[in-house]
Amino acid sequence: MVRININIAIVSMVQLWVRPTSEVDAHVSECFEAREEHGWPTGVASGGNTSTSIAAQEGDVKFSWDEHQQSLVLGAFFWAHWVTQLPGGILAQRFGTKIIFGLSNWLQCLLSFLIPLAAQVDFRILIFIRFLQGFIAGFAWPSMHNLTAAWVPPNERSKFVTSYMGSSIGVMVTFPLFGWLQGLFGWPSVFHVTGVIGTVWFCAWWLLVFDTPAEHPRISTDEREHIEDSLKHSKASKKLPTPWKYILLSGPVWMNIIAQWGDTWEMFTLTTQAPTYFKYIHGWDSAMTGLLSGLPHLCRIIIAYFMGVICDWLLQSDLLQRTNVRKIATAVCCIGQGVFTIGLAFSGCNKLVSVACLMLATGMSGAISSGPLASHIDLSPNFASIMLGVGNMITVVPGIISPVIVGILTYQNQTVGQWQIVFLITAAMSTSVGICYVLCASSELQEWNDLSPMQGLKLLSGSGKAAEPASQALLPSTEKITQMEDGDKCDGVA
Repeated sequence: MVRININIAIVSMVQLWVRPTSEVDAHVSECFEAREEHGWPTGVASGGNTSTSIAAQEGDVKFSWDEHQQSLVLGAFFWAHWVTQLPGGILAQRFGTKIIFGLSNWLQCLLSFLIPLAAQVDFRILIFIRFLQGFIAGFAWPSMHNLTAAWVPPNERSKFVTSYMGSSIGVMVTFPLFGWLQGLFGWPSVFHVTGVIGTVWFCAWWLLVFDTPAEHPRISTDEREHIEDSLKHSKASKKLPTPWKYILLSGPVWMNIIAQWGDTWEMFTLTTQAPTYFKYIHGWDSAMTGLLSGLPHLCRIIIAYFMGVICDWLLQSDLLQRTNVRKIATAVCCIGQGVFTIGLAFSGCNKLVSVACLMLATGMSGAISSGPLASHIDLSPNFASIMLGVGNMITVVPGIISPVIVGILTYQNQTVGQWQIVFLITAAMSTSVGICYVLCASSELQEWNDLSPMQGLKLLSGSGKAAEPASQALLPSTEKITQMEDGDKCDGVA
């Protein structure tokens, strides 16, 4: 909600730029002509540093920001978002997901209360607050993998990582709810409600969430033992030194990052720009734009859930190897998005086709939870948060670049042709990385997930034999232990 609430609010915050003519002021596109009697404002007044005017029909303060200024407001959240991704993963590994994820979300929600005042004082202050929100929010996402690795058995990860689609629930609720709210109470209500919801959420999170099954005061013994037994061969029971060299030089890790890049570019472009696209190309007001921008994320949640069920079933039934399951999910995500974004690019003035393609393109992104997001935990449960932090630090860049490209391409040129270029660039990015992932990815548990010092030396020296996890390599087999008599000695084993 925090990340995208301004995307719907900006539809009402900004005065419509119009072309004055000798007969009537009107905004004209290939798809519609909006005149004053249909509820579109016909002029923009500028004054002071804020460049504000009052919309008589709504009573809200409006701003005369051009496309470049709007792109700065929309993109500011992502400028420093990448900086705290890796620290978020590291801090979660050290202090736990509960405190890092919880405070990161709550603090950015509290800053939402300041946005209406900041926008009226100076749009540069608004940009700074959005910048600060993005900086704080960067801690949140990577920290989640630490919680997942401690709670979720390997063959149930696809379904559980679907919970990360809470981001889509936020979008799905935010666009129609806030489109309706700003119609009734004005655009400042968008940011006040975000702050209230975030505070209520934080109270629930703090009371209900615990970093490990062992810390949970209300978990049943059977459930705790089931989780801990399923993870004992892959999740270390103590803190381990981070194998930075292996992570940064790992081909499978980089394939996950590449897949995330394509999905992130697609999602940020469609999520951030959909309200503006529908406003200028199809002439929809904030309420209709909110509804039709939120529906695609319902589709994303549904596809994420069913892909999670299918992928976990394939793993539990041993019908496909883990790597192949992740490749299928990533192909659905990245290549599927690309195909439907191409459809959106060529939808022209056909509103029905535009909405359908937007819904399906956004929906395909839901498969990411069963693809590269789950694959990080497959590769190394002990360092999944750090790997996701590294990945997010890189893949947040599309959130910075995409609004700038859109701003340049559509600056005082809101036409079907220019938006077609935007969507074709997006489709090419998503499809190409999806193909790379299918050809090159792996999701098998890596040797460096749990290394003893001696095994680390063997890997560094290039020993060809795959290393056992340290937790197993230093112990005799269970079968041998059960055969020992009370007086026997374990030679060579401390």
